[in-house]
Order: sequence, then C-alpha cells, then structure tokens
Amino acid sequence: MDIIFIDDLRLSTLIGIYPREKAMPQTVEMSLHIGTPSTRAGASDNIDDTINYAAVVGRLRSELAAQHFNLLEKLAEHVASILLDEFGARWVRVSIAKLGMMNGVRRVGVIIERGESTTLPAVAASPAPG
Repeated sequence: MDIIFIDDLRLSTLIGIYPREKAMPQTVEMSLHIGTPSTRAGASDNIDDTINYAAVVGRLRSELAAQHFNLLEKLAEHVASILLDEFGARWVRVSIAKLGMMNGVRRVGVIIERGESTTLPAVAASPAPG
C-alpha cells in the first residue's frame, strides 16, 4: 500500500462545546496519512490511479466550513469517513489539533486510525501536528 500524506493543513470550522466556540469559527491544524487503494500510480504516472490530494483538501475545506462539531474526536471520525467512503482510501491516520485553546498549551488534539490495519506497512507514529 502506498501512503499519501498531507501535513499541517489549516482549516476553519466551528468546533467546541462552549457558546463562543459554536458562534466563531476556529482554525484547526490537521495532518493526514492516506493509504491508497492501489500502487498503480507509481507505474502509470496517472492521477486517476491514486487519491488526488488537491481534491481531498478542497473537499475538507468545504465540508468543515459548513459543519459544527462538539468534539475533535467526532471531527476526526468525520474526516476519516470522507477519506474511506468518498476517496476510496484503504486506511487513514487523522491528526487534528486546536491551537492555543489553553493557557500555556500550544495545541491539544487527537489522532485516530481507521481502515485495514492488517495490511499496513511499518509507518512511524507521528505526533500530533506541529
């Protein structure tokens, strides 16, 4: 399996449980590892044989701009579902962080993995974005 990665993607969304978080969009930082459904792209040099990362970024920008999530965990699950269901990813690792939410803390976040874990190559665990 080949893995496409998108690091330090910044997106705006309504995220949080507090009234101010439900009223004002926040920037979240996201890093993605996306297991492609085949390894053909390396041989064919054809975008149709892989997952188009520009399409992924565009889809996530529009989706997150139109949604509210209470928890980062729900946002991460939603992103994973889009990648698996709409883009045909076999496996995903989604890291999402809220920036500057707590005094003295640069970022807080979650990391989830979904999909076919039995076929994964050795991938070094990556820390939350940043």
